[in-house]
Amino acid sequence: MAVFDFDEPQVNTTSQNPETTYVILKNNNDVATPDQPILVLDNQQKQWSHHSAGMFVSPIQGTAFEFDEDGKHFKADITELDSRFVNLIKWLGENHITVRLSGENTVRGYAVYKIQETGVTVRGTKLSAEDGFLQFMIERLFKSDAVENDDEFFDEAEDGDNMKLTSIQTISDFLTCAGGTLPDNIRLWARRNLAVAKSSEVTPEERRHAQRALSIMLNIQWKNSDFEPIDPVEARRILDEELYGLESVKQRIIETIIQINRTHTLPAYGLLIIGPAGTGKSQIAYAVARILKMPWAILEMSSINDPEQLTGSSRIYANAKPGLIMESFAMAETSNLVFIINELDKAASGKGNGNPADVLLTLLDNLGFTDNYVECNIPTSGVYPIATANDKSQISAPLMSRFAVIELPDYTMEEKRIIFSKFAMPKVLKRIGLKSEEIVINDAALDAIMDAYKNTSGIRDIEQAAEHICANALYQIEAEGKTVVEFTPEMIRGLLG
Repeated sequence: MAVFDFDEPQVNTTSQNPETTYVILKNNNDVATPDQPILVLDNQQKQWSHHSAGMFVSPIQGTAFEFDEDGKHFKADITELDSRFVNLIKWLGENHITVRLSGENTVRGYAVYKIQETGVTVRGTKLSAEDGFLQFMIERLFKSDAVENDDEFFDEAEDGDNMKLTSIQTISDFLTCAGGTLPDNIRLWARRNLAVAKSSEVTPEERRHAQRALSIMLNIQWKNSDFEPIDPVEARRILDEELYGLESVKQRIIETIIQINRTHTLPAYGLLIIGPAGTGKSQIAYAVARILKMPWAILEMSSINDPEQLTGSSRIYANAKPGLIMESFAMAETSNLVFIINELDKAASGKGNGNPADVLLTLLDNLGFTDNYVECNIPTSGVYPIATANDKSQISAPLMSRFAVIELPDYTMEEKRIIFSKFAMPKVLKRIGLKSEEIVINDAALDAIMDAYKNTSGIRDIEQAAEHICANALYQIEAEGKTVVEFTPEMIRGLLG
C-alpha cells in the first residue's frame, strides 16, 4: 500500500495494493475535519448527505461504503483512508455494524470526519460497538501516531462498565482494531493474556487475573516520548503566580523547559527539591506538572515500607493486585506522567522485606518498569519524576545521582511578610468570596502575625494564619453584621495564640 503525507497527497502506483480502491494517508492530527478527514468516499455518481447512514462492505479489502437513503442502497468506493483507521473500518464491515457518517462533499470526494454507531447490526447481534465503545476506539486512534510499517500493521492477525476495556469482547475487538497503537512488546503480551483469559484449560482465577491485567494495560494510552514545545513565557507566568522569589529555582525550571523544546524529549534526570518543611516544595512540583501539561501521581514514601506496595504481587496469589506505580498509570490512563515522590528521604526505611528505594531506581532509570502482577515491561520514557525531601543526608547516593538537585533556603522574615500580603491573603480572600476592602490589617497587626511565627520554618504556618484570619473576618461580617473588619495586634495575638 502507498503511504502519503496528508498535506501533499500523491500516488505511488508501484506499491499500491491492487485489491483496494483507496490510498493510505499518513496523518497525525488528533481531530478530524473536512480538510483532514478519517476517510474520503467517491461522490462522482452522487453528492452524499451531510449525515448519512449505512455500513462498510467488502470487508476483506475494506473498499466501499453502502449508503442507505430512503430505503435505497448506493455504494461508494473508499478513495483515501487514514492509516490508523484501516483495521477499524474492516472490523465494522466484517461485523455488519451500521454507522452514521458525518461528512462534506469536496473536490476530493465525500470527506468523512465523524463516524458514530447506531447500535444496529444486520445480524442482530449486540457487539461492543454499542454503548460508546466505537467512540472510545476512535478517540484512542486519534491519539495514536500514524502507522509507520503498513504491511506489519494491516496484515498481522490481532486475535489473540462504561466505555472502558473490561469485557473479553471489548478487549478482543480493541486488539483487532487498534492493536497497532500499542508498543510491540505490549501487543504481544496482550495476545498471550487474551489467550489465557479465553482458555478453558486454566483455572477461573487465572482467567480472572489475565482479564484484569488486560483491562489495566489496554486502558492506558501508550504515548510516544516526543513532547510538544512549551511556551517559556507561559511557564514563567505560572511560576510567578505560584511562587514568590526563588529566582534560582525558577531559572532552573525554565532551563529544563528550553531543553525539552530543543530535544522534544524529557530530561534524563528528574528534579529533587530539598528544603525545610513548609518551604513550598510540593507547590513547585505541582507547578512543574502544570507547565508540562501532564497528569501527575503522588507517591508518599513515608507510608511505603514494603517494595511490594510499589511493584505489586504475583498472580499466583488469590488476592494479588498491581502496585502503586502501575495503579498510577491506570488512574492517569496515560504513559506520560509526572510522578511526585514526596519525602524521598524516607524511601530507605523498609521493614525486612526489601528496600522501596531499589524499586524507585528501576522507575528512574527510564529503561522500563515491570509490575509483578501485570508481568510486562512498560516504557517509562514519558515519566518525569519530581521528588521532595527535608534531609539530604538520608538519601542514598544511587538515588541522588538520578536527580538534578535544587536546594531551597528558608524564607527571610521580609519575604514572609510579602508572601502573606501579596500571595496568601489574596488567594484565601478569593476562595471564600471576601473583598480586600472588607479586611484591614495594618502594619502593627502584620508585625504581630510575623512575630507569632518567627521561630518556624517555611511559609505553611503563615498560609494557615491567613486562612484563620479570613475565616474570623467572614464570621464577623455574616454573624455580627460588620461591613469592615479591622484587625489590631491584640486581635491577632488572640486569634493565633
